[in-house]
Amino acid sequence: MNEFSFERLEAYQRSRVLIKEVYRLIEYFPNNEKFSLVQQLQRSIVSVASNIAEGSGRLSYKEKVHFLGIAYGSLMEAFCQLTIAIDLGYIEYFQFEAIKPIFFEVSRLINGLKKSFADKY
Repeated sequence: MNEFSFERLEAYQRSRVLIKEVYRLIEYFPNNEKFSLVQQLQRSIVSVASNIAEGSGRLSYKEKVHFLGIAYGSLMEAFCQLTIAIDLGYIEYFQFEAIKPIFFEVSRLINGLKKSFADKY
């Protein structure tokens, strides 16, 4: 079976799990948010996996680290947007708490990859 190298990265695999969980939470948002906070949240959470993948295709370690930095920033953006969703009453705190460990796990995995690549340049 053929696969790209990023598909084997745990950070990429776990970010895909997080995407599914965030999309499940989005179902609770009111219809009037479908074109504002929802789209922003979708873009930021999908950007996590996308930038991990894109960075893996770069030749230099410096570029790999750069794209992992973007992935991490997108992760933080999605985390922030979910806290805003709690503040606005779109989701319950316990729903966010249920997926928060995946955010921390993906964060740890991205930072581990960044450190690994940064040590090589």
